[in-house]
Amino acid sequence: MTTATVEEIRIGPIAVRFLVEGAETGGSAALFEFDVREGTPAPPPHSHDSWEETIYGLRGTLTWTVDGVATDVGPGDVLCIRRGVVHRFENLGTETATQLAVVTPGVLGPEYFRDLAVLFRGDGPPDRTVMLDVMRRHGLTPGA
Repeated sequence: MTTATVEEIRIGPIAVRFLVEGAETGGSAALFEFDVREGTPAPPPHSHDSWEETIYGLRGTLTWTVDGVATDVGPGDVLCIRRGVVHRFENLGTETATQLAVVTPGVLGPEYFRDLAVLFRGDGPPDRTVMLDVMRRHGLTPGA
């Protein structure tokens, strides 16, 4: 069990908190909670070939588009995203949404989100080419 204070990683209007990292589970899973402020546009669509991602809604609603199909995920809703399937999310609601993500196996860690956070520290939006390079470096494939 992790007893240390959980680090909050801010990526513009999104906050990510890893609750369990892959190293703590022998690589079998990672678990993080994330907040998305209302009106937040979708990050670039992407897929990942090395892990599945399961989303559980805690508060508010995010609209996830998975393989071209939009699904609202609110409190108590679950969405499973298979490897290789292009997906994205956005908060079209009027309140901050909080969701839990389970990554299996646990190969995605906080380093990815820390690298993205650096890109959002300047004035204006981050350089899209650099952002896509960060995604690729951490095992995400930008989608169409």
